[in-house]
Amino acid sequence: MNSNQLSKRLETVVSFIAPARTIADIGSDHAYLPCYAVKKNLVDQAVAGEVVEGPFQSARRQVLSEGLSEKVDVRKGNGLAVLEAGEVECITIAGMGGPLIASILEEGKSKLAGVAKLVLQPNIAGHAVREWLDTNGWTIEQEAILEEDGQLYEVISATAGSSRALSPKELLFGPSLMKQKNNAFRLKWQRELDQINHVLSRLTDAQHTEGTERKKSELKQKKQWIEEVIADENA
Repeated sequence: MNSNQLSKRLETVVSFIAPARTIADIGSDHAYLPCYAVKKNLVDQAVAGEVVEGPFQSARRQVLSEGLSEKVDVRKGNGLAVLEAGEVECITIAGMGGPLIASILEEGKSKLAGVAKLVLQPNIAGHAVREWLDTNGWTIEQEAILEEDGQLYEVISATAGSSRALSPKELLFGPSLMKQKNNAFRLKWQRELDQINHVLSRLTDAQHTEGTERKKSELKQKKQWIEEVIADENA
């Protein structure tokens, strides 16, 4: 992967940016995504934010070597602290856990004024991202799930304002994804179902306590939902 050829995962993130013409990529690593977006004329200006010194220096070198210093501004800082409110139309955050993405957005709430779109790619726990969006007035516009190198990734695009309350099922599975139900979606939830069955079999043999019974109840509910969603072509 480089700034000319992104991974399938990051290509999907980039495909959701439009119509925004200014972006900030938080946790940008080598700044491949903003460099790619600028070179493909998908955006006019980009900010690459990175909190860790090594990746920050890598991003600076990448932007310099591409001759994109006037278009891609590499900044060091934690989360949305690298931004001024109203500076960009779209923020992308990719390759982190869902709870971390949610915490970055929560801590940087004051910087979201004027942002029209968020494109988020959690590696795990996508429901944590959806819960934050749903609670904070963002509407999930598009979602994708894809498999790459044996890993499954969700991409969630949300727009500011006019949110509707998602059901617990929609928060877990994704309102768009549970309608599309492509092969990657089915694979993700079949893996999850196998894991739940494994844990339940172990809990059956465990000592009966209030904690284990509560855990079993939660897992059985999740198992039921997964079986319903996978089986129901119209869910």
